[in-house]
Amino acid sequence: MTNNWVDIKNTDLVLIMGGNAAEAHPCGFKWVVEAMQQRKAKLVVVDPRFTRSAALADLYAPLRVGTDIAFLGWVINHLFTNDKLHHDYIKQNTDATFLTKEGFSYENGYFSGYDEAKRVYDKATWGYEMGKDGFVMVDDTMQNPRCVFQQLKKHYSRYTPELVSKITGTPKDSFQKVCEQI
Repeated sequence: MTNNWVDIKNTDLVLIMGGNAAEAHPCGFKWVVEAMQQRKAKLVVVDPRFTRSAALADLYAPLRVGTDIAFLGWVINHLFTNDKLHHDYIKQNTDATFLTKEGFSYENGYFSGYDEAKRVYDKATWGYEMGKDGFVMVDDTMQNPRCVFQQLKKHYSRYTPELVSKITGTPKDSFQKVCEQI
């Protein structure tokens, strides 16, 4: 749960993933129902089980157990690809503008510094590039390939609808519908 139940009555979209709020939190779920009735909020449920929450949902997207992160990887990729981001919020409230250290990378499932023989990481390239003033270097345009924003964009670009559908078992059209709601 990432929001207070009372906040939910003021939303336009409720996403329930990996839970069954209608049964586990019936008193709090009234706020979801209220938002749906009064604000015409949409309810999206992503879960392996068809639950009571799913039965009330405007959209139910089934997936295989344990594949939530792959599903979210596609959602993140979709948001990046279609520029469905609140850039000002991202710049002001996250580390997206921060530059990572020179040499930091992610290739073939491994972050930089991996020693295959010892099966350990040397984390020397992990972290942020520091300026002479002792503060993290930033790129307010978020275009530098070493800024966290671009690193995330690159990382999640591999979560294609085809790959994620294969992993999760969720049909591609269901992904699209969930992303359109978000």
